[in-house]
Amino acid sequence: MSAQYSATGRRKRSVARVILRPGTGEFKVNGRSLNDYFCDRELWLERINEPFERLSKDKSFNVFVNVKGGGIKGQAEAIRLGVARALVELDAGNKSTLKAFGLLTRDPREVERKHYYCHKARKMPQYSKR
Repeated sequence: MSAQYSATGRRKRSVARVILRPGTGEFKVNGRSLNDYFCDRELWLERINEPFERLSKDKSFNVFVNVKGGGIKGQAEAIRLGVARALVELDAGNKSTLKAFGLLTRDPREVERKHYYCHKARKMPQYSKR
């Protein structure tokens, strides 16, 4: 059995489980190809491949991702964090390079909950003097 490296990435409500295996560069997200899953949206494809580009390891791994929850942006950024963490598991020397570009930091921002008497989290009804 060949080596396998796994990691978890999270962003907003999205959770991505990433598995890296040495291979030909195949990228599967929930059983579909990367381009098929993200509908050829260049911005999200660039964000997901950023850890590989920073380390110059584009086509040397097969990546299998199981992602759920959230929207397309949250899923893309969760996959990016999971890939970066898996590359650190592969080689601890990658950590300093990825950390310098901010790829190992989990973005803690979440949507604020809706409060009573508000239309949304902070939007209040218009004030009426009379």
